[in-house]
Amino acid sequence: MNYKVNEQGFYGDFGGAFIPEMLYHNINELKENYLQIIESEDFQEEFKDLLKEYVGRPTPLYFAKRLSEKYNTNIFLKREDLNHTGAHKINNTIGQILLAKRMNKKRIIAETGAGQHGVATATVCALMDLECIVYMGEIDIKRQAPNVARMKMLGAEVRPAISGSKTLKDATNEAIRDWIENPEDTYYLIGSVVGPHPYPDMVARFQSIISEEMKSQLMEKTGRDYPDKIIACVGGGSNAAGAFYHYLDNEKVELIAVEADGLGIDTDKTAATTQVGTKGIIHGSKTLLMQNSEGQITEPHSISAGLDYPGVGPLHAHLFKSGRGKFIGATDKEALTAAYQLTKLEGIIPALESAHALAALDKINFNPTENVVINLSGRGDKDMETYIKMMDNE
Repeated sequence: MNYKVNEQGFYGDFGGAFIPEMLYHNINELKENYLQIIESEDFQEEFKDLLKEYVGRPTPLYFAKRLSEKYNTNIFLKREDLNHTGAHKINNTIGQILLAKRMNKKRIIAETGAGQHGVATATVCALMDLECIVYMGEIDIKRQAPNVARMKMLGAEVRPAISGSKTLKDATNEAIRDWIENPEDTYYLIGSVVGPHPYPDMVARFQSIISEEMKSQLMEKTGRDYPDKIIACVGGGSNAAGAFYHYLDNEKVELIAVEADGLGIDTDKTAATTQVGTKGIIHGSKTLLMQNSEGQITEPHSISAGLDYPGVGPLHAHLFKSGRGKFIGATDKEALTAAYQLTKLEGIIPALESAHALAALDKINFNPTENVVINLSGRGDKDMETYIKMMDNE
């Protein structure tokens, strides 16, 4: 089975570009240019140079000794939290800003939930001297105040989304509206493997640097360039797409995606799309999403703003439906417990999103000889207020 996108922009039954006529020009322009530009020698040279000199790649593949002892297996952490700006998001924004410049776009718009993508977008716009507008749900603006301050300091304008649930879905709606109104000079820098084709494929390609590095790092540390299991959290799913990318066709590697169960999938406070979602269209892509019997999108819930999305990227929908990926969930409480555990055992405070991936350790049976990679997609600075509040409540 093929797990890469086809020429029509589909992963199996999922993907495509279901867009209003007014967006057709923008998407078509991108579709016709992106591969030619990003596969060019000068683009790759500049991209790799910035990842090395500006982002600080390669990120370490760290053997977590105490965590490994606890679970009686070999656990490696891919340290995306050590990237400039504190998460994997910068890999994608560097790639897309170079693309936007080559397409002569002067104005950059983006959506953000946890704020990490917003910060990464504001960062590359400052670097490249481009106007930056970030749409963010009003609720997320309140719960991610440090990241909002960082975006403003970097020169971005943060516009609140005040409709619907006032979270990531609504910020995305606002960004799409803006793009329709400003088709000529504006580039929409999407932060995950979601949206109309070619975004899911493009973002996965930029994030594939994660699994590209893992191959050589694993060879050096274990004598084999692939692990037995890769675990990554999934909302839209860009960090997981990057961690899985070079192993999609290697059936020896078990791909484990961890969704946000929120307060539990038997409640209406969850973001576990593959468990409670059905096939539908969201933000220009056919995928699995949380919706009611009338096809209206239902509100997701997660303690982590970055996983608080009612859909999942079409690649992940395909991995789930085909059985290539194993999808499990972690509740808010389980993610918090996992975050405190990593902090105490390894001295690393993870982002709440990454904590969901760590929570999977209690749900999987491991073999002592297995090599397990967890993609530590971000650091916990932005979540300190939530962590402190929860510690005070204990």
